[in-house]
Amino acid sequence: MCVLLAGADGGELRGQQLKSRLESQYDDHLEPKAFYGSLSALVDAGFVEKRTVGIHDVYTLTDGGERRLREHYEWVWECLHRDGSAQ
Repeated sequence: MCVLLAGADGGELRGQQLKSRLESQYDDHLEPKAFYGSLSALVDAGFVEKRTVGIHDVYTLTDGGERRLREHYEWVWECLHRDGSAQ
């Protein structure tokens, strides 16, 4: 979810847009309760900010979320290149 928010035009997505993009990426249906529960956990952790625009909830990555995403990217990169097998 954080990767999709980081790459979104304007840095924000409505909840349904985010859910649809995840489902498209993984070619699978996400149960709304599980999806919004995970999204709420990211909001509660301070990685994602939620605001209401009209009737839609709009989500953006916070500075803390962006930092955590970059840290995760660096960790994945290091793991893939640690033994020199991934180039």
